[in-house]
Amino acid sequence: MVEDEMPGRPAEDASLSAARVVADAALCVRFFSRLPLPRLNRMDDPDRAPEFSRSSHAAPLAGMVVGAPAALLLLLLSFTALPPLASAALVAGLLAAITGALHEDGLGDVADGFFGGATVERRLEIMKDSRVGAFGALTLAAAFVLKTALIAGLLTRFGAGAAAVLLAGEALSRWAMLTQWQRLPSARPEGLGTRFGRPDAGQVLLGGAWALLGLMAALGVAPFSTVILGAACAMALAHLTSRLALAKIGGFTGDVLGAVQQVSQMGFLIGLQLLAP
Repeated sequence: MVEDEMPGRPAEDASLSAARVVADAALCVRFFSRLPLPRLNRMDDPDRAPEFSRSSHAAPLAGMVVGAPAALLLLLLSFTALPPLASAALVAGLLAAITGALHEDGLGDVADGFFGGATVERRLEIMKDSRVGAFGALTLAAAFVLKTALIAGLLTRFGAGAAAVLLAGEALSRWAMLTQWQRLPSARPEGLGTRFGRPDAGQVLLGGAWALLGLMAALGVAPFSTVILGAACAMALAHLTSRLALAKIGGFTGDVLGAVQQVSQMGFLIGLQLLAP
């Protein structure tokens, strides 16, 4: 009787694992975006507090889900006569709207805090302030213009394939965020890492596999060398941002993680377009 049941166990375990991945991805989507996901399976609880020590690996998968509406819009606009810059501006705006400008807010707060305060305590105080200062406003304006121009460049170079490249950047930038989240100490004892946990090396490794899945989509439309260069630029900028955070405030905050996602996303798009087609 036991022998008859044994063949069914691997399939059952695989089903449970798949359900857990879906639940973890849904948790990350709800936390990092405004998308109203219903309960997806019995392991998914929309009211559960995040447990990033267990579920953060799914952030790259969530990035692709969060970026899917913008990628679809980019795909549709690629078949119109709308100028690439206009199409790109609409797509960049939609990306920000889907997340409630969560990561953009982090980038602006980091710019204000890091360059507007003279001490660690003052920088952290500025970063908690909901008001946007001059450094933050200038950084956000420059980032939006740059992102729009880069997405327009994707349209010009890859046409409809730009949508796949955009999704790859959404996945990779979330993995870049995970790598720095795991490496840096928390700058605030009461901050994100303390309240909801943080990824360990295993979570980062598994998240890298999901990010690689996204990069495979980009490899379907872009040369291998450009995708690798884009990934290298993304990770280099993520590392530089985390080193700056360590020097300025002694570690990470939620704002720093948002900034890492933004700069690595733009780094990926920059690297992809550094070489001539």
